[in-house]
Amino acid sequence: QVQLVESGGGLVQAGGSLRLSCAASGRTVSSSAMGWFRQAPGKEREFVAGISWSGSTTYYADSVKGRFTISRDTTKNTVYLQMNSLKPEDTAVYYCAARGRFGVSRSSSDYDYWGQGTQVTVSS
Repeated sequence: QVQLVESGGGLVQAGGSLRLSCAASGRTVSSSAMGWFRQAPGKEREFVAGISWSGSTTYYADSVKGRFTISRDTTKNTVYLQMNSLKPEDTAVYYCAARGRFGVSRSSSDYDYWGQGTQVTVSS
């Protein structure tokens, strides 16, 4: 079993930055692909970014490419999402997810473990 706990969300003005963290406990996730997803009110959960188990490959949604950076620290069993140049449309609950087998997927249904989410609100 894997437990994922997100932190780092909050309220920020447009153009600002936040760094989200996802701390994993339980079975090690060092061999798992990890992803960040977000869900805004009234919308479906969408893929934001993903990172391979080795950290050597990253993937981004077009809407965040160039602004967000995903990384992982295997020694701390933690995945990060650095978010710069935030826009009001980035407002959502952000979720961390782990995929026990295979590589990064942009589909939320492919992930086995989820955190409880952290709220990010960007004011205009």
